[in-house]
Amino acid sequence: MEVEEKSAKWTSDHKGKKYYFCAPGCKKKFDANPEKYAKN
Repeated sequence: MEVEEKSAKWTSDHKGKKYYFCAPGCKKKFDANPEKYAKN
Protein backbone atom coordinates (compact mmCIF):
# COMPACT_ATOMS: atom_id res chain seq x y z
CA MET A 1 0.00 0.00 0.00
CA GLU A 2 1.20 3.48 -0.75
CA VAL A 3 0.71 6.24 1.81
CA GLU A 4 1.25 9.94 1.23
CA GLU A 5 4.02 11.26 3.44
CA LYS A 6 2.05 14.42 4.25
CA SER A 7 -0.95 12.55 5.62
CA ALA A 8 0.84 9.66 7.37
CA LYS A 9 0.32 9.71 11.12
CA TRP A 10 2.73 6.85 11.86
CA THR A 11 6.31 6.38 10.71
CA SER A 12 9.23 4.02 11.30
CA ASP A 13 12.89 4.20 10.34
CA HIS A 14 14.70 1.15 9.01
CA LYS A 15 18.25 1.11 7.69
CA GLY A 16 18.22 4.87 7.17
CA LYS A 17 14.93 4.97 5.28
CA LYS A 18 11.64 6.31 6.61
CA TYR A 19 8.46 4.27 6.11
CA TYR A 20 4.97 5.77 6.37
CA PHE A 21 1.80 4.07 7.61
CA CYS A 22 -1.91 4.88 7.53
CA ALA A 23 -2.76 2.79 10.62
CA PRO A 24 -1.02 1.87 13.87
CA GLY A 25 -1.56 -1.85 13.25
CA CYS A 26 0.45 -1.71 10.03
CA LYS A 27 3.29 0.09 11.79
CA LYS A 28 3.26 -2.50 14.57
CA LYS A 29 3.52 -5.38 12.07
CA PHE A 30 6.35 -3.62 10.22
CA ASP A 31 8.25 -2.88 13.44
CA ALA A 32 8.01 -6.55 14.49
CA ASN A 33 9.63 -7.76 11.23
CA PRO A 34 10.80 -4.93 8.96
CA GLU A 35 12.87 -7.20 6.71
CA LYS A 36 9.68 -8.94 5.60
CA TYR A 37 8.09 -5.69 4.40
CA ALA A 38 10.94 -3.33 3.48
CA LYS A 39 11.80 -2.99 -0.17
CA ASN A 40 15.52 -3.05 -0.83
